[in-house]
Amino acid sequence: MDKLKIAKMPEQYSIVRETWLRFRSQTLSFYALVGIIIIFLVAVYAPLLAGSAPLIIIEGNFNFHFPFVYYVFNPDGPELLLDKIYNYLIFFIPLLLIFRMLRFRKRYFLILALLLAVPFLWKWHISYRWDEASRPDNNSSFVLSSPVRYTPYELSGEPYEPPSMKHFLGTDGIGRDILSRIIFGARISIAVGFFATLISLIIGTAMGLTSGYFGGWIDIFIMRFIEIFICFPAFLLLLILVASMMDLKFEQSGLILIPVIGILSWTSFARIVRGETLKQRELPYIQSCKVFGMSNRRIMFVHILPNILGPVIVTIIFAIASNILAESALSFLGFGVQSPTASWGELLKQAFSDPLRYWNLTLWPGMMIFLSIFLLNLVGEGARKSIGD
Repeated sequence: MDKLKIAKMPEQYSIVRETWLRFRSQTLSFYALVGIIIIFLVAVYAPLLAGSAPLIIIEGNFNFHFPFVYYVFNPDGPELLLDKIYNYLIFFIPLLLIFRMLRFRKRYFLILALLLAVPFLWKWHISYRWDEASRPDNNSSFVLSSPVRYTPYELSGEPYEPPSMKHFLGTDGIGRDILSRIIFGARISIAVGFFATLISLIIGTAMGLTSGYFGGWIDIFIMRFIEIFICFPAFLLLLILVASMMDLKFEQSGLILIPVIGILSWTSFARIVRGETLKQRELPYIQSCKVFGMSNRRIMFVHILPNILGPVIVTIIFAIASNILAESALSFLGFGVQSPTASWGELLKQAFSDPLRYWNLTLWPGMMIFLSIFLLNLVGEGARKSIGD
C-alpha cells in the first residue's frame, strides 16, 4: 500500500510579512534602513563609545570594576531626561533580543523591563567621580576604555585643534572633542525627530479621523482651521515660539524643541488621515459595523485606523527626517539646543565665522545631518513603494 503523501500546510498570509518582503527586495532602501539602525545604536550606546571612565577594570586578583555604570545611571549632562531614556535602552535592547530568541512569555519580559526602569526614575546622589589619575598603570591590571576617551562636555584640548591621534576629528571652539560631541549629538537629533513626530502623529491622526469620519460642519471647521494654520510660515512661527520659551531659562533645551516642532507640523498627518478615512467610511465593512451598533470611537480606532496605517507610516518616516533638519537648523541659528548640550547644528554654528578654516567643524556634523536625512528619505521611498504596490 502506497504511503499517503501529506501536503504541507500553506503558511498563513500576513500583510506585514508580505510588505516586509517587498521592502527587503529593494536593496538601496534596505541598506538605508541598516544605516539608520546603526546611527540609532550609536546614539543609544554613546556612553560606551565616548567617555572618560573605563568600561571595565580587571585587577590582578580578578576584581572587576565597571566605572562607566555610575554615569549610565546618573548622567551628568544637561538633557537629563533624554539621557536617562537612552541609557535605559542600553539594557532594554539586549533584554528584548534575549527574550525574542528564547521565546519567554511576554509577562516576564514586561516585569523585567519595568524593574529595569526603576533605577532611572530618580537622580542618584553618588559622590563617585572618575579621576584619570586613578587609572591602573601596572601590567597586572586590564583596562578596557571607550574608543573616544573624552565626554562631550570635557575640555580636553585647545580650541580648534586639527585632527590628531588624540582627537580624531579635532576640537571645537572651546576645546571639546568633536567626535565625542557628534556621537552624543545623534541622541538629540533622533530624540527630537522621533518625539516631535509622535506629537504630530497624535494630533494629526485625531483631527483627521474626526474630520473624515463625521464630515459635515465638523469636517468644514477642521479643514478651514488647517488651511488657516498652514498659511503662516512654519519656520518663522518655530523661531518665535522657541525664542519665547527660551526666555523661561529652561535648562533642558531639547525638551523645548520637541513639543514646539511637534505642534507646528501636524497638518500633513491630519490631511492624509482625513483623505484615507473618507475612502474607508464608504466601504461595506464600515456600514456593517454601524448596523451592528458599534460606537463611533470603536469604528474609528479599531476598524478604520488599522486600515489606513500604510500611508501614515510613510508620512512618519519623512516627518522624522524633516524634524531632524528643523532641529539642526534651529541649533545652527542659536535658537535650538544650547551649549553645553551636544548637537550637530550647534557644531556647525561654531564654524560659521570661517567655514574653510574650521573645515572639520563644517564637514563632519554636516555629513551626519545629510546622511541621516538621506537615509531616512530612502527608507521612506522604499516604504511607499512596498505599501503602495
